[in-house]
Amino acid sequence: SDLVQAAERGTLFLDEVGDLPLAMQVKLLRVIQEKKVRPVGDTREESIDVRIISATHRSLAEQVEAGEFRQDLFYRLNVIELKMPPLREIPEDIPLMVNEVLGRLARQGGTAPPKITDDALMSLRRYDFPGNVRELENILERALALCSENTIHVSDLYLTQSASRDKP
Repeated sequence: SDLVQAAERGTLFLDEVGDLPLAMQVKLLRVIQEKKVRPVGDTREESIDVRIISATHRSLAEQVEAGEFRQDLFYRLNVIELKMPPLREIPEDIPLMVNEVLGRLARQGGTAPPKITDDALMSLRRYDFPGNVRELENILERALALCSENTIHVSDLYLTQSASRDKP
């Protein structure tokens, strides 16, 4: 309830909502329906006004059918659904994401954005990314720490061969 109160008149992001235990799903449903929370240690409820955005890698519809996710909560959360394709299905976007992530890392570190060789970029485009965008960020952060002369080479990426495919 403290997190919900902190998001008052803002947005509450629930990551991996499909992993919520059923008991917690009941509490979340109540908050959404009644638009009220009871602060920890308090006996009275307070009204809240928040927008909820939730994300999951699971199929909530399949979880509902399996009895693992409450149908009423599913319908409350599933107002607008945006399907995000896994990174491996959009290799053409990888160079844009690489530039964005490297730019952010450079700003955070107070350094000039690194260069990335064409071979390294091609290796990233061919990589399967089982960990999706988070894995891309981790790979680039590690490569930035390991590279020399502010240039990322294939050898700095440490990509596993088993997760690479033949694709342009």
